[in-house]
Amino acid sequence: MNAHTLFIADLHLSAQRPDITQAFLTFLQQQAPAADALYILGDLFEVWIGDDNPEPLLDTLAKAINQLSQRIPVYFIHGNRDFLLKQAYAHRAGMRLLPPHKVIDLYGTPTLIMHGDSLCTLDIKYQKFRRWWDQPWWQWLMLSLPLWYRQRLAAKARAKSAKAKASYKAMGSSNIMDVTPEEVPKVMTAYHVKHLIHGHTHRPAIHDVLVNNAAAKRYVLGDWYTQSSYLKVSATEWQLYFRPLPPS
Repeated sequence: MNAHTLFIADLHLSAQRPDITQAFLTFLQQQAPAADALYILGDLFEVWIGDDNPEPLLDTLAKAINQLSQRIPVYFIHGNRDFLLKQAYAHRAGMRLLPPHKVIDLYGTPTLIMHGDSLCTLDIKYQKFRRWWDQPWWQWLMLSLPLWYRQRLAAKARAKSAKAKASYKAMGSSNIMDVTPEEVPKVMTAYHVKHLIHGHTHRPAIHDVLVNNAAAKRYVLGDWYTQSSYLKVSATEWQLYFRPLPPS
């Protein structure tokens, strides 16, 4: 089989969606082991309230990812749902934490990888909140709170996010939650790349873009709400794949 690398994002794993969990476990066992590496570009979990969360599902997932990591490297970039995931859980899962923006060499092609939420600059309220939670002191403060209180805050945050999305859709302004087109060439220029891979928007596609009047590509990973989705990259192929979720 040709050498290749896999990319996933936005699984939003939780105990409430066992079908997504089963699809992910199957992916770890069947597709991932043949790859050179697996990159998880954020929002692997629906919510992350701290590495000290004793929920059994998190232990099951850590063991499954760690088993894969014994065969291939597994890399993780934080998303807006799991930005509080720290080294303790990463170590349990065998994942290597990466910075928010990372340029990697994909079979001779320099490629920028990221979660993608920083590209959605029109969502001003979200970007304001993002600047808060991106601060180390804010994260330390949150993780210092009792577990039960963090669970309550997370529930409120999810409800607020759902309300905001519904409001944008009702006003016909759902594009606010998408990538700002002008931001793409700006960030690609800053990192000197012609290929960008990200998630977050839940709008899987391969986009042609212009960066300094040169042809470039933007690859958007799909979410796993209705199907599993991954990007497979080799020296000759950059392709999005989709698979149906198992019956719930």
